[in-house]
Amino acid sequence: MKKTVSLTLLLAMVFSVMACGQTAQKETAAAGSIETAPEAESTRQGEEAATHERTATDAEEETAMKAEFDFETKTVLLNSGYVMPMSGLGTYSLHGDECINAVKSALSDGVRLIDTASAYGNEEEIGQAVREAIDEGIIRREDIFVVTKIYPGSEMENPEQSIQACLDRLNIGYVDMMLLHHPDANDVKAYKAMEQFVAEGKIRSIGLSNWYVEELTEFLPQVDTVPALVQNEIHPYYQENDVIPFIQDLGIVVQGWYPLGGRGHTAELLGDPVISEIAQAHNVSSAQVILRWNLQKGVVVIPGSGNPDHIRENTELYHFSLTEEEMERINDLDRGEKHDWY
Repeated sequence: MKKTVSLTLLLAMVFSVMACGQTAQKETAAAGSIETAPEAESTRQGEEAATHERTATDAEEETAMKAEFDFETKTVLLNSGYVMPMSGLGTYSLHGDECINAVKSALSDGVRLIDTASAYGNEEEIGQAVREAIDEGIIRREDIFVVTKIYPGSEMENPEQSIQACLDRLNIGYVDMMLLHHPDANDVKAYKAMEQFVAEGKIRSIGLSNWYVEELTEFLPQVDTVPALVQNEIHPYYQENDVIPFIQDLGIVVQGWYPLGGRGHTAELLGDPVISEIAQAHNVSSAQVILRWNLQKGVVVIPGSGNPDHIRENTELYHFSLTEEEMERINDLDRGEKHDWY
């Protein structure tokens, strides 16, 4: 499913669509204007063509600019213009009071990125935890970054209703990032609906989850907004070394779910001899080594946990760094071993 496609070809496709749209707009405007002398019109068209060429070139350069991680502020600037934390909390398996307590504990420990989804069935708990944390003076709404997602099937078939339902369940004023959870027959329709919610100020940034090279190549020419984020499974046993650079070169930030291997695989990954040895050398945990490895590859991490001690440990990633040799040793662990179906 992941075949490498020329970035130049993809960008050419994207900007061809953009160019066609701009040409059509110019023709429509010309049809309704006062007739211009041929010589003046020729000069004006030449100037417009030169301007368009410069604009397209500038846009291509901007789109292809790789987002840089700021290890001092612990944030990354998205192509949407908003700043997102480089690490956060995944909430896939959290529900009820455990979810509320875990999110509030994370926020108290300085976590500022919370990831959820309609399919997780915990948006109401996430929203309650955020509101309580605001009321208790732990955070301000503008200090945190909340990500949610809508799911294929009926949710993408009726995207406006589904998006509004997410906003209502969270009930935190606006959503910082909304993603399409998987590719779907109605994904372009759903994405365009998210674009409209951005225009209305209800969502700030939009992106995709579980999209790879082939899917992105087909999808991007059909939409107006370049995704700010693509969220995929990434860990030392499944590294996506062909996919990550492709996405980053489009100016899109990559976020990794299952950074510690996922259900049923975490213990094996944390006990890997190479990772354990590196952890011992830095006097940190294996989990911290794996998360730091992701960050140094330019991948945002959202490890999931309901344990306050583990949540706190997963935030302590900025007092050490891995050497190039250590990064390469972890890179060599890649098995192409995916731990979930999507």
